[in-house]
Amino acid sequence: VAQDVTRYGTDLYGKATLCELIKKLSALENVQSIRLLYCYPDMIDNELIEQLSNNNKLVKYLDIPLQHASSSVLKRMNRKSNGESIRKLIKKKKLIIKEIIGLYNLTSTSTGCIITCNHFNPFDNFALHEILYDYIKKSKRRFYKVIKEGNYSFKGLYGYFFRHCETLPLSTNFDTMRKFTSSLKTILENKHMVLIYPEQSMWYNYEKPRPLKEGAYKYAIKYNVPIVPCFITMTDSNILDEAGFNVKEYTITFSKPIYKDEALNKVEQVKDMMNKNFNVWKNIYEKFYNKKLQYCED
Repeated sequence: VAQDVTRYGTDLYGKATLCELIKKLSALENVQSIRLLYCYPDMIDNELIEQLSNNNKLVKYLDIPLQHASSSVLKRMNRKSNGESIRKLIKKKKLIIKEIIGLYNLTSTSTGCIITCNHFNPFDNFALHEILYDYIKKSKRRFYKVIKEGNYSFKGLYGYFFRHCETLPLSTNFDTMRKFTSSLKTILENKHMVLIYPEQSMWYNYEKPRPLKEGAYKYAIKYNVPIVPCFITMTDSNILDEAGFNVKEYTITFSKPIYKDEALNKVEQVKDMMNKNFNVWKNIYEKFYNKKLQYCED
C-alpha cells in the first residue's frame, strides 16, 4: 500500500521498479497473493499489465484514482497528470453514458439471467459493466460477457480486461465450447448474469436492431432462465475524437424479462423468445429515433 505504488523505487533507485519488486515477492513461497494500492494512471505501463495478466499471485485488480479534472487543482495536489490527460483517458473508451432506463428490470431478477444487447462498439460491454458496478458490489452477483475468442489477442489494457474480467470465449473449438457450456450452466445456476450478443457480429455505431441468432435463447430455455433485453441508442455529443468525428452519447434501456412459454415445444419457444426480443428492440428504436424501422430506402 502506498499513495502511488506505481512509483516504487523512484526515491531509492532513481527509477520506477515496481515490477521488479513484484517478481521478487512472487518468488517467495510464503507469499500467497499481492494486491496493489494505489495505481495512478500515468504510470500504468505494458510491463505492469503483463504482470497482471501472467502472474498468478498478483490480484487481478487495480484501484486507479481520478481525483479531479481541473489541471490547476491537480497541480496544487501535486499530481503528475493534468486535466487534459485524464479527459483523454476517459475519451479513449469512446463511450459516454447519457441515460439508463429500466435497470430495475434486470436487478429484480431472482435467478440467473441472460442479457441480450445490440453490438456496435468493441468496448460496449464495458459500458454495461460500468453502470452495473455498484449493483454487482452490493448484490454479490457477477456479470459475465460472451466474446469471440479472437478478442483475447487484444493488446494493452483492453486486452487485459478481455482476458481476465469474467469473459467466456465463443470458439470454433469443440472442447472449448464443451467447457463453455459447462461453465455457463454453473454461472446461471449461481444466479449470475451473462451478456450475449445475439446478432453475433459488430457493426460500428449501427443504430438499427439486426436479425437475431438462436444461441442465447436456446441457452435460456436449456437452463430455465429469462432473457433480459437491453438496447442501446445513440446520439452525437459535442466532443470530437482524434479523427474529428463526434463521440456518441448512449442511452441504455433494459426491458422486462422474457420467459419461455411452457405451452410451446422447444423449437417454438426459441422462435417465440427471439421474436419477443426483436420486437422489444424495434419498439425502443422507433420510440427513440421517432421513425419506423426499415432496412432499405425508396
